[in-house]
Amino acid sequence: MNRGAKTALAALLTSLVLAGCAAERHAPEPSPEPVPSAPAEAASAGPAAAAAAETEEPEANGEENDALLRLAAAQKSIRTKKIGRYGMVPVYGRDVADGVYPIHVDSSSPFFRIVSAELIVENGEMFGRIEIPSMSYLWVYPGSKLQAAKADQSQWLGFEEVDHHTVFTLPVPALDAEVDCAAYSKAREIWYDRKLVFYASSLPKEALAFPLPDYELIEAAVRDYDMEGLDELLSAPEPERAKDLPPPEPVAVELPDGEYSIEVNMTGGSGRASVSSPTLLIVRGSRAWARLLWSSAYYDYMIVDDAWFYNLTTDGGNSAFEIPITRMDDPISVVADTTAMGDALEIDYTLTFYSDSVGSKGQIPQEAAKKVLILAGTIIAAGGVLNYFVKKRRER
Repeated sequence: MNRGAKTALAALLTSLVLAGCAAERHAPEPSPEPVPSAPAEAASAGPAAAAAAETEEPEANGEENDALLRLAAAQKSIRTKKIGRYGMVPVYGRDVADGVYPIHVDSSSPFFRIVSAELIVENGEMFGRIEIPSMSYLWVYPGSKLQAAKADQSQWLGFEEVDHHTVFTLPVPALDAEVDCAAYSKAREIWYDRKLVFYASSLPKEALAFPLPDYELIEAAVRDYDMEGLDELLSAPEPERAKDLPPPEPVAVELPDGEYSIEVNMTGGSGRASVSSPTLLIVRGSRAWARLLWSSAYYDYMIVDDAWFYNLTTDGGNSAFEIPITRMDDPISVVADTTAMGDALEIDYTLTFYSDSVGSKGQIPQEAAKKVLILAGTIIAAGGVLNYFVKKRRER
């Protein structure tokens, strides 16, 4: 094979390879208190925001960010931190004297760490002024990320900058109870759910209308609970969980058993993740299954009709799942859990498989790439053999 042919073949191969990724506790209350409006200094503005995401990076700067990145690399999933204390009873604004008090606040996320906080109480309404040691968040909202995304931007609460920290002021419906707080990431441009607990025990005793329960005593009593009864409780059989349920029945198809390709469209999430299309269609007993390949390696399970399906990839490559196709040409609701840097997050998606797009397995990008590599290998081998005989002939 001459040098020009070899160069052309190398260019062809290169181009082909490159073308082929504490549960909320309700105290007895006549009626729930409305969430009050934030003080005037809590500004709000900004673009519309998404309410879900595939990944979350540590929200911190400098040395703290480096430490969190190392933590995320060492531990794929940082689960939500448990906050609150056993047996907590909510304390409402009407039971706290007017004033401004330093207060201890716990956050459910290590990426939304609160280094200092003040409680502002006036006429039965309470506001928390919380300080975050980074400039990573633009707004907070007193509710869930879904509520924040749907709310008018005038209801988003902006920040004050203090020594390169962000300070937010938000309404506090009750102390010693989980408070929903959505936070908008500057880097990711999406909302994240957070839980906060403002601890009444960190206030001066004279600020409260009644003495608080001795939570340390309660927790000690729980720890010292009759071990015999506890053993009995722990030995009881577990109720059936959703992940133990059998998979839903796949849709029937009029195709011989085998492997095919099928177009799939996915919607939901923030749009950063995707699945390969066309994807592999597997027909077994005239029933349809799909082998999905994600653009990310961080998905660990999917849920279809309450049944769980786990990642089939074991070599660190992109996540792959085999799931039943329960219907054709109509959206199928699924859930996918991602553990990419930060809190494990379940994302809602819809998948639509198109029956009129069924084709040969060779149309799948991965299969086409395999064929190209096989063809390229054949060409190289044939070229080598031909070159050998040409040389031999010249030697004569």
